[in-house]
Amino acid sequence: MQLSRHQPFWRVCFCRSWAIWPFVALSTYALAMTTLETSNAVPNPIPRSFWTRDQADIEADLATLRSQPPVFVAEEPSQVPDLIPTGPGGWILTRHADILQASKNPQVFSSASGITMLDAPAEFNEFFSSMIALDDPRHARLRKLVSAGFTPRKLKQLEDGVHVQAAKIVDDLMAKEECDFVVDVAARLPLKIVCDLMAIPESELDFVFDQTNVILGAGDPEYVPDEGDVLTAILTAGGALAELMTTVAQAKDEASTGANEDDDLTTILVNAEVDGEKLSYGDIASFFILLVVAGNETTRNAISWGLEYLTKNPEQRDIWQADFEGVGPTAVEEIVRLASPVTYMRRTALEDVNVGGSDIKAGDKLAMFYLAANRDEDVFEDPYSFDVRRDPNPHCGFGGPGPHFCLGAHLARREIMVMFKELFDRVPDIHATGEPDLLASSFIHGVKHLPAAFTPR
Repeated sequence: MQLSRHQPFWRVCFCRSWAIWPFVALSTYALAMTTLETSNAVPNPIPRSFWTRDQADIEADLATLRSQPPVFVAEEPSQVPDLIPTGPGGWILTRHADILQASKNPQVFSSASGITMLDAPAEFNEFFSSMIALDDPRHARLRKLVSAGFTPRKLKQLEDGVHVQAAKIVDDLMAKEECDFVVDVAARLPLKIVCDLMAIPESELDFVFDQTNVILGAGDPEYVPDEGDVLTAILTAGGALAELMTTVAQAKDEASTGANEDDDLTTILVNAEVDGEKLSYGDIASFFILLVVAGNETTRNAISWGLEYLTKNPEQRDIWQADFEGVGPTAVEEIVRLASPVTYMRRTALEDVNVGGSDIKAGDKLAMFYLAANRDEDVFEDPYSFDVRRDPNPHCGFGGPGPHFCLGAHLARREIMVMFKELFDRVPDIHATGEPDLLASSFIHGVKHLPAAFTPR
């Protein structure tokens, strides 16, 4: 679909292809409403109900899956069969080696059919998933353009902003003795950095936060409390973020003067070309939605899980606090390993292939469960323990190796490191005071709320 600067994709969806959007919204809803009962006699980690159980039960089922070759899980009957035919199911990959195989071979394991197990329209995948739902060569070209926002010079500028924002967050904590760590701390840092990167006004931060919660939490009653409004909620959130980004991109486009251009990523993108063509505002809006989800939601969840792990493992906290800079790099990797903020990603086989002893046919879907692989007993010694000095730590927390490895991994690591440095320096006794309130999702290992307390200094 070729789109002009004045005809972004989201508007095409609303005005010309309305039928796509009920499919999109109800796909999310149907996935959220599935249950654990399947036709298979093996654990099924696709339904959200798998992930809202007791942690010991979850880990036991993942261990069962890792103990055998990849299994094929039939999909649940569709809640809306007229719009979403029940799919054939897919293969569950939980072992570290199997996920590495799929990640390193994009010529066999394609991303272009979508990143979740439900088969959404191609237009939806491109709009909500941007380049992570593309294969090369277009994926490589778009990633090269976007990487202009992650050069060493730009990352240095962003890191300066990380330090400033982390200090402001702790400044605001000083008047309190307790907080919701997710809302008051973990969510604020990555959201501000992503919005600064894309030149989104600070006045829109709360708005962006709310819309991303709806998109990723459509199956969670806190974010979409009225089940009858799921479709409307997703339509509104996606369109609203696209509208915001289009407005910013258009302003940057009109203000571009060559020599005096801003150096934010939006300005870079409005002046960039792919295959000899300018990116449409729809392309830029699509990337913004990916970035604000991948760069905000995932990092905020890593920081949130980090406090939970440090609270439950005070001896590890003491080790890190005693040598923050020395232990910091391995501590951050360990947080990302255990947290695994993105639970899984889908690939589609382009040819017959054997993975871990299972024969997979061309066209079959595979779900790469990063969280399960990051607990693989064959790779990680004592994998359920939180060890801030774990080394080596070849986790898949930023996706497996290959062309889709997280472009913002370095920035995410810095955000986690800087946030805990600020906390340890100024509120060193901060700790969780209750259990994490988990997001009802099989795709994101999310924490909605985490009560915390500390002694102000």
